[in-house]
Amino acid sequence: MVCVNDILRFVETLAPKYMKEDWDNVGLLCGEGNREVRKVLVALDPFLNVCEEAYEVGADLIVTHHPLIFTPVKAVTNQDPVGRSLLFLIRNGIAAINAHTNLDQTHGGVNDVLAKTLELRNVSLLSPQGTDEAGNEWGLLRAGERDETSLTEFAAFVKERLHCSGLRFVDAGKPVCRVAVGGGACGGGLYEVAAAGCDTFVTSDVKYNQFWDAKEYGLNLIDAGHFETENPVCDVLAESLRKEFPEIEVILSEKHGDPIQFL
Repeated sequence: MVCVNDILRFVETLAPKYMKEDWDNVGLLCGEGNREVRKVLVALDPFLNVCEEAYEVGADLIVTHHPLIFTPVKAVTNQDPVGRSLLFLIRNGIAAINAHTNLDQTHGGVNDVLAKTLELRNVSLLSPQGTDEAGNEWGLLRAGERDETSLTEFAAFVKERLHCSGLRFVDAGKPVCRVAVGGGACGGGLYEVAAAGCDTFVTSDVKYNQFWDAKEYGLNLIDAGHFETENPVCDVLAESLRKEFPEIEVILSEKHGDPIQFL
């Protein structure tokens, strides 16, 4: 029998808890650790639509990247989105596990998958934070190489590969050769990326002043969307769970997605 704790332990081998940022919240955030699991739903987000999908498909557990509980919860009621999701999961006996910044930073996690999705070569880690038990360095941002192209052509490639409805970018007047990636909100890494000799940075949630800063640094900057830059890891996470637990069913959410629309 596979239980919630078995899956939690495995997820934490993929993305060890010590790799998370101090402000983050990861692990088992809802449910009973000894509860049997026959079906798992993997998604980027644990919002109510995903919780309802888990019930509809008969899942006992959701495994997500983003945490269901991020800031301290003072009350669990149906008056706010987190409370509604928690009440729904508890009422229906569905557990929730997540790996957030630990999955961003681990070897083979969010940013390695993003670099692979964008077909970067000779990928390396910028600013290693430590070494895991297998001897792999871990940290946040990745950088790699690609055949020289124009920023416009590369932006179109990013849009196609990540299935973006749209993206924002600033052109620093350089061709694209050495690209850094940071899934999610990594705009704060602009200086680190520029100092590492990269000409282009793909990330998301970029602030207005950061676009100006990128231009000053001589760095092409592409904001491809939070969901879009992180979502590729869900396929990898689901496949890892299938291989480790062949006796249970692991499915990928069909209802999670980017709520942002473009005219």
